[in-house]
Amino acid sequence: MLRKQNQLFVSLLCAFDALVIAIACVAAWILRKLLMLPLPEGHRFWPQSWESYFKEPLVLFTIPVTLYAMWFFGLYRPRRDRTLRGEYVQILKVSVAAVIGVVVMLWALGNEELLGATLESQAAWINGLGLDLGRIQIGALALILPVALIVHRSAFRMLLRAIRRRGWNLRHVAIIGVGRVGRIACQTIDRNTWTGLNVSYFISHRETNRLTECQGRPVLGGIGDLEEILRKHPVDAIYVAVPTARSAIVPRLLHRLDKVAVDVRIVPDVNPRYVQQNMTTSELDGMPVLSYRESPLCGFGGLFKRGIDVVGALAGLIIFAPVMLVCAIAVRASGPGSVIFRQQRVSLGGGVFSIYKFRTMRYVQGEAVGEARWTARDDPRITRVGRVLRQTSLDELPQLLNVLKGDMSLVGPRPERPELIDRFREDWRGYMLRQHVKAGITGWAQVNGLRGDTSLRKRLQYDLFYIRNWSLWLDLRILTLTVFRGFVHRNAH
Repeated sequence: MLRKQNQLFVSLLCAFDALVIAIACVAAWILRKLLMLPLPEGHRFWPQSWESYFKEPLVLFTIPVTLYAMWFFGLYRPRRDRTLRGEYVQILKVSVAAVIGVVVMLWALGNEELLGATLESQAAWINGLGLDLGRIQIGALALILPVALIVHRSAFRMLLRAIRRRGWNLRHVAIIGVGRVGRIACQTIDRNTWTGLNVSYFISHRETNRLTECQGRPVLGGIGDLEEILRKHPVDAIYVAVPTARSAIVPRLLHRLDKVAVDVRIVPDVNPRYVQQNMTTSELDGMPVLSYRESPLCGFGGLFKRGIDVVGALAGLIIFAPVMLVCAIAVRASGPGSVIFRQQRVSLGGGVFSIYKFRTMRYVQGEAVGEARWTARDDPRITRVGRVLRQTSLDELPQLLNVLKGDMSLVGPRPERPELIDRFREDWRGYMLRQHVKAGITGWAQVNGLRGDTSLRKRLQYDLFYIRNWSLWLDLRILTLTVFRGFVHRNAH
């Protein structure tokens, strides 16, 4: 539910950003028009065609360039506990990058009409400075754009803060630590209601717990019961606020939290001087917070990825419809059983869903529910048709429906069965980090040949590389590689 709310707010923010960018473009364009007065005879102040209202103010160029720059500089990530000052700095960077990008695009397209002045200005002071109206418009845009975005973002943040103070759009967190640091963390979060953070409960930083409550919240147990507590009482984020005297348990604690698909942040007992490069440092009302781990798909990036998934899945279903029809007929003719095989798999946040595949085995119901093993090469249960479908990966085409439903993504780690997840989460550190993103039809491990009965350790390394280095460009690269080496591979069986 929270992720859907976040996507809704990101969508609204993106739409308002685009509107504000368009207003800034029009304001700079109107300034250019005003400086052209009085117009030479035979010329009009307003354009004669509706296309010119978008072309001359540079709206068609500026909006996509600026939105991409805002995503690149992290302005669509959740900023509940971030300061406005930091956002202002990022907006200034975005404005500089956007103006440079627009100038480069106009130069590359050779659009001299927009770069220069189609009419000579009658203002002597402009001619005396050797300026043309095109450069004045660009300069005005460089000044108006950051001011407009700062005003808009400030108003939007104030609106969100007012909404969160009234108990809406909340994000529930748990605090590990009932000592001074944990109490300070709770008090700070309570004092800053604009963040929308709500402390649901505490977990003691000791193995067993003697307290029943802390800061008016229940203490559900000690770290000895950590996994059980989080399973019964899921939250959106965990704040680790362990006293310095117990700081030695933090590495082991983080190791255990790697088995839970939830955001983790550290509240140090002292001001941190050295922070690892893969951590993000922020401050909430003077309290330092280290973001140890966050989902890479928060904000605009996740929204954009979802858009690509929907468009790609629809296109795939249309393109492969004849192939899927032939596959369905062949599966039906291969023997008794349903055409589509459904199986429980795990995706984003540990959620379980039914994955769709063309049936490739003779006796699907013959496999015990609790049996957790991969299909072996030359498995006698596989039909002739099923072997062809598996070797060409055509059995996975129905998963495009999973993508449309939102259970999966086009690109991501391959989904595993719940029973295998329970086994691997104990044996492989970091395995649960795969649940920080949606499972995918294809992925970085798959396009590098790690399919079927291959090294689990190597596959996990590639999945973690994808999660830590995720970008839209990496997704597009994987999709392109899938076309050339993702369907047919020697390890597909």
